[in-house]
Amino acid sequence: MVLVSFFMLVYHSRDMDPNSKVYDELAESWYHLRHYTRFRRELEALAERWQGGRLLNIGCGHGPDFLPFKDAFRLYGLDISGEMLRFARKYADKFRFSPALVLGDAVSLPFRDGSFDFVIAVAAYHHIGGDENRHQAFRELWRVLRPGGEAFITVWNLRQGLFSREVLVPWRTGGKTLHRYVYVYGPGELRKELHGAGFRILSQRPRLSLLRPFYRNITFKIAKRM
Repeated sequence: MVLVSFFMLVYHSRDMDPNSKVYDELAESWYHLRHYTRFRRELEALAERWQGGRLLNIGCGHGPDFLPFKDAFRLYGLDISGEMLRFARKYADKFRFSPALVLGDAVSLPFRDGSFDFVIAVAAYHHIGGDENRHQAFRELWRVLRPGGEAFITVWNLRQGLFSREVLVPWRTGGKTLHRYVYVYGPGELRKELHGAGFRILSQRPRLSLLRPFYRNITFKIAKRM
């Protein structure tokens, strides 16, 4: 079934996460096309606000979201794709910073309780399939943040004009089309989920697209309650 011409409906099982293999295959083309973060303004403001500390980048990909934090923070990155992490090392070498990079899943973070002062997760949580897996991922985020620690999250917004909660998003590379699983959040849905995981909401904003008459991403700043 085709949705808005190129999105496809999908039913996802965590037992065999397709996004890991997909991102392995598209990593090189992603590295060259998406070389800089689309959230530079927001992340630079956070770097100035936070000043320094241990920062985890969940779903770090090839690493552009690290750049605003590279000089004052101890950086850790986690991704489900080994190939993405390989390009993240290349990216870090290019821009002269040294994150610790870990192959892993946001649903079961391989870090001790209270390990991080700050977390960023740009376009990561909407790739997790299954309600319980998404709930567990936010519980894991709460667990690895120190009390009072803050996080910045972005997810796709149902107001983008999508009419299904679950879609497959195409990416052309090497003469073939790969499909990335995305769960699309409705307004207020993620806010409720974050409250349920024990977070305090510092801000919630849809990110307005200048090119299209609808909102692209929902962004949240949150804090772990003391």
